[in-house]
Amino acid sequence: MKDLTTGKVGRSIFYFALPMLIGNVFQQFYQIVDSMVVGHYIGKSALAAVGASFPLIFLLVSLIIGVGSGFTVIISQYFGAKDMDKVKRSIDTMYYVIFFAAITLTIVGLLVGGRILELTKLPSDVLPEAKLFFNIFMGGSIFLFGFNGTAAMLRGLGDSKTPLYFLAASLIINIILDLIFVIGFHWGVAGVAYATVISEALAFSATVIYMNRYHEIIKFSIKKLPVFNTEIFWQSVRIGLPSGFQQTFVALGMIALYSIVNRHGTSVIAAYSVAGRIDSLATLPAMNFAMALSAFVGQNMGANRPDRVKKGLKATFMMSLCVSVFFTFVSMVFGKELMTLFSHEKEVVETGAQYLFIVGAFYSVFSTMFILGGTIRGAGDTLVSMFITLIALWVVRVPVSYFLSEYIGVTGIWWGIPAGWIVGVTISFLYYLSGRWKNKAVVKYPIDPGPVEVME
Repeated sequence: MKDLTTGKVGRSIFYFALPMLIGNVFQQFYQIVDSMVVGHYIGKSALAAVGASFPLIFLLVSLIIGVGSGFTVIISQYFGAKDMDKVKRSIDTMYYVIFFAAITLTIVGLLVGGRILELTKLPSDVLPEAKLFFNIFMGGSIFLFGFNGTAAMLRGLGDSKTPLYFLAASLIINIILDLIFVIGFHWGVAGVAYATVISEALAFSATVIYMNRYHEIIKFSIKKLPVFNTEIFWQSVRIGLPSGFQQTFVALGMIALYSIVNRHGTSVIAAYSVAGRIDSLATLPAMNFAMALSAFVGQNMGANRPDRVKKGLKATFMMSLCVSVFFTFVSMVFGKELMTLFSHEKEVVETGAQYLFIVGAFYSVFSTMFILGGTIRGAGDTLVSMFITLIALWVVRVPVSYFLSEYIGVTGIWWGIPAGWIVGVTISFLYYLSGRWKNKAVVKYPIDPGPVEVME
């Protein structure tokens, strides 16, 4: 566990974010290797099927991910206030919520997932494989929920290293199983899905065993079940549900974009899926810095240190901006070279490179939007973040992508993405300047909501 209420601000956030960033880089690396295996050994229809399944999977898991982020805020603020009894109660309650939500969403996904994929108008050569991958993945999704919930809880306690170790091990296992199931056993898309489920199950099981033996606060026992706390549950709903809905809006937006992309054929779907993998890697640092900043803000709001919150935002903004500029250069200059790692089909490569050139030019905008959002969410003000996402995605990105695609083709879809980011960062910055987010903390102190210093 790490106390983020003391020490140098920039260094604390950087070293807290680093394990999360490394872990997610490993995860993205796995997904890249996964796409390479699928693209080269199964084909572009399978590559398109796996990519098209992801938005629906994200849709179903997004609500529980949001609720988990609510518990991160609660745990971090109680930990910052040194109230260990409520920290333990929060952890117990979180596991009840995750367990029952995971069971419910798995059943719902298996019942309606195939029909939703049909509604997105996937080509006939892609749809069967997309359904197969989705059903296998959802069948083992309880392990995904368990591991992500545990990682969110540990982040709230200032421990970002433990999840990294088990995540890295699971990803290595995942890659090995991919190669065995796809190249050795010729199981196709099903092999990719089974490899993912098995590695997630091992990661969650190993994490629980480790924490039960070595962690200071977290102990699991069949004889002594966790205690559900109603008050903390409703706090998590207040904070986490808007984040969950925010993630749901993002997932629905991804499905809507895929519905627009799907009209342009298998090659464009495959290009979008691959470029999205590269895009996710490029935007990853900003997202991890934002998560680290959120935990940092939560602990310091709990400790009544708003001065450190302001310093933390500035330090995180500069770190994230430097990384974003680097990825902008790489994606705009080496887009074709990156795409050829996944496919040698000319249309797939050129379409994906075009996406990276347009979207990559705006990574710094995305970075700023996420850093501001991390500050606001860390204070417990998740409702406004939800509305900002709703506006940026559904009022701007999806309509602009659809409208422009009717006039200038596939390129118009890509331009809708940075358009949404620009609107999102503008609203986020104006709300940050208002200072209202400082009054949403779980642990209450008399906070002066006066003028906020503009980032230099």
